[in-house]
Amino acid sequence: MTKTAITILGSTGSIGRSTLAVLDLNPHLHVFALSAQRNIDLLFDQCLRYQPRYVVVTDAQAAEAMSLKLADADTDTQLLSGADALCTVASDDRVQIVMAAIVGAAGLESTLAAVRAGKRLLLANKEALVMTGELLMQAATESGAPIIPIDSEHNAIFQCLPLATAGLDAAQMRSVTKLVLTASGGPFLHRDSTDFEAITPAEACQHPKWSMGRKISVDSATLMNKGLEFIEACYLFGLQPQQIEVVVHPQSVIHSMVHFNDGSVLAQLGNPDMRIPISFGLGWPERLPSGAPPLDLVQVQKLEFVAPDTAKFPCLSLGMEAAHQKGTAPAVLNAANEEAVAAFLDGKIGFPQIPRLIAAVMAKIPCESTPSLAIIRDIDTHARNIANELITKEFCR
Repeated sequence: MTKTAITILGSTGSIGRSTLAVLDLNPHLHVFALSAQRNIDLLFDQCLRYQPRYVVVTDAQAAEAMSLKLADADTDTQLLSGADALCTVASDDRVQIVMAAIVGAAGLESTLAAVRAGKRLLLANKEALVMTGELLMQAATESGAPIIPIDSEHNAIFQCLPLATAGLDAAQMRSVTKLVLTASGGPFLHRDSTDFEAITPAEACQHPKWSMGRKISVDSATLMNKGLEFIEACYLFGLQPQQIEVVVHPQSVIHSMVHFNDGSVLAQLGNPDMRIPISFGLGWPERLPSGAPPLDLVQVQKLEFVAPDTAKFPCLSLGMEAAHQKGTAPAVLNAANEEAVAAFLDGKIGFPQIPRLIAAVMAKIPCESTPSLAIIRDIDTHARNIANELITKEFCR
């Protein structure tokens, strides 16, 4: 069997580690390149095990330390450093699949590079699509790059749609009337909002169903994760915001649903394990072993669904508002959220101040309707500057 070469951008994070676990079960897939920002101890171990041709370290000091490690190791892996190197390994002619798993805006350029080079993109970095929206989707149309969403919700929708290819076909989508994104509700679904001020970063990072990184765990706790996914779904599936609904489903068994014009509803079910959508993306259009345990509905016993409380979790409403505005509004939302979450994790602001800070930043920056990549980057920087100024002057504890 012909080997398929894969670049994993963000290999030391939870998605990157899960991707490597799926590769362990599927020997026809091999690692071409790995990347990390600073976690060089784990990255070095991954290099020894998977022997990639390239490894990228974006932090300068960490890259120097990684160079010393590799010099004394039994490996031919070549070290590259800096953000530009991410684009290099994402667009290399020898690569067929790129897993985009870098958290936040830092993964934007490499994600675009992979799409422009026509790679099959496994999109776990939702922020890249949230920020660039139509630009990224247009690049995929022009290059023919298949985009397979790895977020469990969008991957579920993708599996339920009648798509012969990974590119959307307007005729095939005409039968779709609504998409339903399910949300676990996070760790504070049943916590009284009057007690939100006492929430600690450690509590916010303890998700009841999913094992995730700190940033995305906080996003899940505020429901901003679902707000970002709402925006992402509009772009990925070419639908209007009014055709997308969010439903809280605490068991995290049904990962999303698609409503059709004949009254049918298709849903994708599975245990809350990211190896399932990852294996689907790696094997598409075939299916591969994931290593995830089989779903036992008798053991689950009940499936619950409730409407989200946007008064208690206003970040979801902010995401929906940005989806309606389009243009640069999602980029502003994303930048403000990243700074707010970082400030919360650093103890600078409280949990309830996250949505207040995001709303304040969005109110200060007018939405531009037809942004270029340069405008998006400028807006991103501007929003972060405003957010940090507000953190220092108005929101700091």
